Amino acid sequence: MEPLTALVVKAGEAILGVNRAAMRIDGKQDGSPVTEADLAADHIIAEGLARLANDIPTLSEERTELASPSFEGSFFLIDPLDGTKEFVAGRDEFTVNLALVTSGVPLLGIVAAPALGLLWRGIVGRGAERVRFDGATIGAAEPIHTRRMPAQGEPWIAAVSRSHGDPRSEAFIDNRPNAVRRTVGSAVKFGRIAEGSADIYPRFGPTCEWDVGAGAAVVTAAGGRVTDGQGGELRFGERHASGFIIPEFIAWGDPEAARF
Repeated sequence: MEPLTALVVKAGEAILGVNRAAMRIDGKQDGSPVTEADLAADHIIAEGLARLANDIPTLSEERTELASPSFEGSFFLIDPLDGTKEFVAGRDEFTVNLALVTSGVPLLGIVAAPALGLLWRGIVGRGAERVRFDGATIGAAEPIHTRRMPAQGEPWIAAVSRSHGDPRSEAFIDNRPNAVRRTVGSAVKFGRIAEGSADIYPRFGPTCEWDVGAGAAVVTAAGGRVTDGQGGELRFGERHASGFIIPEFIAWGDPEAARF
């Protein structure tokens, strides 16, 4: 965990070193933006993983053409810059996401928010932590845990996207008693669930595996659960005709809440 954390923090440094006002922004085939910051972070992570764990394959958002699915054993799942729209807009809620997936399940995750100087990390079965960092200086780890679902009459706190709202997610939140929405960018939403400052994060629109894997590992390690829209298990690294797409998911702070 420590060398992987240092690698993610280094990638975050590279992102912060890019001049947003003058950087190059290109468009992908799906219409989403990619910047030189995305590519710089991906280059650092690729080099680092080749040095640390060259025998483990990697699936990165910026190198999907090099992936060889389906992954039968373990693989690293990477989003070098999650929340590129937030980054381009000059906001601070963007992240570097790294997960280690085994047999289709994210078991280790790191979600780092470089501009916030904050990261969340965890290993399923061994717990989760929140860590502050300043540049390459990484502070002490603080154990974190998700919280129980609100008691009757108390409000649910829902982490919602600034850039990717959808009617079904809104309806789902409306069905939670006295729901309060907190707008949060990128995979920071998973961190808020993991640390117990939010209860649910629903996304009933399509997203990609690299947007979810690291956050799912952290939330699960912290005591929560991430399911598909019907409460079932999510699987990673099993490419389908539509690509590495997750049609919908819900992050639950309290796994028991998934029954309601």
